[in-house]
Amino acid sequence: MKHVLIIFSLFVLVGCGTKEKDGNNVVVETTSTEVPFEQEILPMERPVYRASETILTDLMHTKLEVNFIWEESKMNGIATITAKPHFYATDSLILDAKGMVIHSVERDSKPLNYSYKDDYLRIHLGKTFTNEENYTVVISYQARPEEVDAKGSAAISSAKGLYFINPTGEDKTKMPQIWTQGETEASSVWFPTIDAPNAKTSQEIFITVDDKYTTLSNGTLMSSKKIDGGKRVDHWKQELQHAPYLFMMGIGEFKVVEDTYTRPDGTKMAVNYYVEPEWEEFAKDIFGETPEMIRFFSEKLGVEYPWDKYHQIVVRDYVSGAMENTGAVIFGDFVYANKRELLDGNSHSIIAHELFHHWFGDLVTTESWSNLTLNESFANYSQYLWDEHRYGVDEADYQAEGEADGYYQSAQTQGHHNLVWFDYDDKEQMFDGHSYNKGGRILHMLRNYIGDEAFFEALKRYLKQNQFKAAEFHHLRLTFEEVTGEDLNWFFNQWYEDKGHPVLTFGHAVSADGKSVTVAVEQTQDLSEFPIFKLPTHMAIFDDAGKHVHKVVIDGVKQEFTFPLTGSLKGIHFDDQQMLLAKTKDDKTTEQLIFQYYNGERFAARRDGFLGGSKEKGAAGQQLILDAMKDPFWNIRLLAVGKVNRLKDSNLEKGLALVQDMVKNDPNSSVRSVALGVLAKELSEEKLTAIYSDRIQKDSSYTVVSSALKNYGKLNPAEAMALAQPLENEKSSKMLGGIAQLYAGYAEAEKLDFFVSAFNGNIVQGFDRLGMLNSFTVYLTRQDPAVIDKAYDTYVKLNEEGGLYMQMFLPQNLKYLVEQFQGSVNTLNKEIESHETNGDVQLADQARKKIKAYEALIEKFGAIK
Repeated sequence: MKHVLIIFSLFVLVGCGTKEKDGNNVVVETTSTEVPFEQEILPMERPVYRASETILTDLMHTKLEVNFIWEESKMNGIATITAKPHFYATDSLILDAKGMVIHSVERDSKPLNYSYKDDYLRIHLGKTFTNEENYTVVISYQARPEEVDAKGSAAISSAKGLYFINPTGEDKTKMPQIWTQGETEASSVWFPTIDAPNAKTSQEIFITVDDKYTTLSNGTLMSSKKIDGGKRVDHWKQELQHAPYLFMMGIGEFKVVEDTYTRPDGTKMAVNYYVEPEWEEFAKDIFGETPEMIRFFSEKLGVEYPWDKYHQIVVRDYVSGAMENTGAVIFGDFVYANKRELLDGNSHSIIAHELFHHWFGDLVTTESWSNLTLNESFANYSQYLWDEHRYGVDEADYQAEGEADGYYQSAQTQGHHNLVWFDYDDKEQMFDGHSYNKGGRILHMLRNYIGDEAFFEALKRYLKQNQFKAAEFHHLRLTFEEVTGEDLNWFFNQWYEDKGHPVLTFGHAVSADGKSVTVAVEQTQDLSEFPIFKLPTHMAIFDDAGKHVHKVVIDGVKQEFTFPLTGSLKGIHFDDQQMLLAKTKDDKTTEQLIFQYYNGERFAARRDGFLGGSKEKGAAGQQLILDAMKDPFWNIRLLAVGKVNRLKDSNLEKGLALVQDMVKNDPNSSVRSVALGVLAKELSEEKLTAIYSDRIQKDSSYTVVSSALKNYGKLNPAEAMALAQPLENEKSSKMLGGIAQLYAGYAEAEKLDFFVSAFNGNIVQGFDRLGMLNSFTVYLTRQDPAVIDKAYDTYVKLNEEGGLYMQMFLPQNLKYLVEQFQGSVNTLNKEIESHETNGDVQLADQARKKIKAYEALIEKFGAIK
């Protein structure tokens, strides 16, 4: 279509002849000048279109029987698949099967011919079946995930499907375990299937393990039977159909902490938490709000949680954040936290995200990866819904701002694309800030436009009409249209089938007679690449008579809206609901921004009012800072604390008094932590010493303690490290990370064992290990070669056993170390020249010995691959 438009434009622009009327009676100029054929821009090939998988076969039921060769990271399996032709009669079944050894294929106990090539298993059924006939094939195979060469994505770093973690038990810091990760199309690494999101099947699985192991899979645990050889067979069965990428296994010496959700009819559903033994006492602290989340989402959607259970398991070396396997969700070990760590932050957002997928993703599944946003945007938006319910609208809006920023950053670094993206290069590209963040913000705009009642009614109908099926975004659009009665193509065209976001410049002017105000709006995004957006919004005008909300539709490049005024213009909100996904600029005065802080109902309005209004240097700006330090929402208090240095004279005294009180009494640990840093610039060393020492020993938050250690380290490193030493025994990943940052800057050789022990132990896990690595690397750059050499084995071990994310970031640390070693060599060579000039032979020889030591380190550390 774009090529056609280009040609038409050229035709019109070069014309200068007759005039005629088109079908809309609009006069246009035409021309007798013919555009030469060679000037036309013609497509050379059809555009890429990543369609949904063509459904040739309907999977009916999948039964798996599996056992494991731990020491070889292999799995033996028997897959019994019941299926039928979707519509057209066929004599073949084509399955995805990656990197397997196929032993045999049978139907009715008779061998079938098959071919296995390029990860496709084509089975010749021996007869032609119609779509009214079911058939069952039995496939004996071996899965070999370590021999599968499949890349992952930024969101899911590996695609091996089946993972054996520390299978031989050599790493004493990590419990041996097996787990799976199916999304996008990696389930076919561990069982033959139609590995596409629009395939659905019921399932059961018989897992044979040593009796010491706990297992988890989808559905209900039907039986658990001990057999010869100290083994056990667990039978899990799920009657309801779901997509193969949601199949799941988890195996290890997990402890199971039981919980329940009570359905509206009074029956209880199991909600269990699978954790390592040392985390058993904290499982309910981490996951304990899950039953309330299930209740809240079920009521909000008007669709009761549809599956038979909801279990959650935490695994090591996970290749993603978490995964919504039906009724058996996997989390990476980053969610592990003790009660004290949970004071600084919890994983409710991601827990809600995976739970909401059980409606959007598991119950109704995206028809193709191009439509992935149908899964991920809803899960993303569930985080807003939960925050709004649990913590209030300010917290929800604050987190939503972060989600929008995530989209903007993703688009800036990776490029813009349509939300429903049919021409991606690789399906893994779909897991980005568009499918998740942008999609969630778009749903929020739609909710604000049509209202809560219509929004949630439409979601209910969408779920019921498409349950246990696959859907594309048009299903969603049609459901919203059915509920509202409005043609919503305009909304879905610009947000789902096009790319980018509006960039809006607002201006306003009061009329000469003071009786009206005119708001000018311009869309300044690149219109050669992005659409002119239609944006229904509410503009709020504040005057002497109060607040007046006006519904407007921004749908042109340049527009003006005129509103009546009573008395003077006090303030103006161009997006009163604070819901537009748009970059905005405006011309508000400092006085209007201060008014906006005090009268804004939403977080963003108050925040922007504060940030702009605090630039006012007079009494109003000073009072604004003091008042914002008492704001009911923690983030505005945090921002206000950072502006204390703008206060003067008696206001500064008041501000510092407030900050000192906040250091001890603010309910939010982030505010207390930032307040400590502010005091570092304002108080005497004696007062700071007392405050830091008090907070290190008494504050319940590890974040605050770490901040106190960091600031005290700048003041008195020796005293700070003395207070840190007793905290080395805290069983907290966050606390050890904070200590490591202090030691990185000030500690000497005696703290090498602290770092080595942290990596050899099992307390510091997940992303905190990466932070510990960075601190260790900085620490080593300050040490002598002999100390550095003792750290070599730790880096080798991290390289070999550190997991996927460690392997991603370790090379950067090694490169930095080698560069620092080379810098030391260069410095020493200059010292040698100086020593020789001064005749200091002994010092020159010592420098040469150090150079040899650094050169040896360069060779050793540089060879770690």
